[in-house]
Amino acid sequence: MAELRILVITGPTGVGKSRVAFELAKLVPVEVVSADSGQAYRHLDIGTAKPGRAEREAVPYHGLDLVEPTERYSAGRFARDARGWIADIASRSRMPVVVGGTGFYLRALFEGLFVEPPLDPERRERLRAALRKLGADALGRWAARLDPGFRGGGAQRAARAIEVALLTGRPLSELQRARPAPVPGVTPWYAVLRLPRPQLAERIAERTRAMLAAGLVDEVRRVLASNVPQDAPGFEALGYREVVAFMYGATDEAGLAQAIATATRHYAKRQETWLRHQLRGPVAWFDAAEPPGVLARQMLARYRAATT
Repeated sequence: MAELRILVITGPTGVGKSRVAFELAKLVPVEVVSADSGQAYRHLDIGTAKPGRAEREAVPYHGLDLVEPTERYSAGRFARDARGWIADIASRSRMPVVVGGTGFYLRALFEGLFVEPPLDPERRERLRAALRKLGADALGRWAARLDPGFRGGGAQRAARAIEVALLTGRPLSELQRARPAPVPGVTPWYAVLRLPRPQLAERIAERTRAMLAAGLVDEVRRVLASNVPQDAPGFEALGYREVVAFMYGATDEAGLAQAIATATRHYAKRQETWLRHQLRGPVAWFDAAEPPGVLARQMLARYRAATT
């Protein structure tokens, strides 16, 4: 397809990306490509802040409900799928907008992924079996020790960093820095939403309370009852691992909201660091304290000025 400059609405979790995208859809005929790794999982709706029925009826979304919680949806698969969605949207003379804060999804879509060195299958399986016995905290400590460039991101990413470091002798972050040239066909125009940390923490706390009031614990209980194991890939999503831990007695009800909010704040901090240093392409920053409708108009005006 011809080169497309894609509007990408990104920022830390809880900053209000989806609300701005919804307001943008009132101004121009857009279709949203979700770059939120948790939203790819079916049945996990509340904790991933998926758009509701009214939003989906008003705006076409892509990237939602693609796999079961027991499957793993990778950044590489997202990139392949997203390029197809973007081409299809553009062919219908509508505007594709990528919305989300999963950094590795954005990197895979616009820059491609590094070529993994050959890994011995037998050693890899033995190592994976050993890593499955470790908790998320232990995996994170080992990943940071083996890869000085490891910046967190959950058990799956920690295990990946350990695997690559031990089986190749080189840190994953080093291999990723030698990534290929940007992928032809699509290039990003990043609109990054940001808030001062105290304000973002307030939004995260409010959203956590709303998710729990909406039935997040019951949602997890239903999914577990459908024979999905507690260590399923879908439960690695932010908020779900804390609820699973609560249901298995690792924390009490009084501490659940605090556990989710604390983990979310830490994740948001890592996202902010990644977005400041890792985005390749034009970047425009926006004050997320502004109303979503105002932000949508500002964003659209600056995007058009930069791409016409």
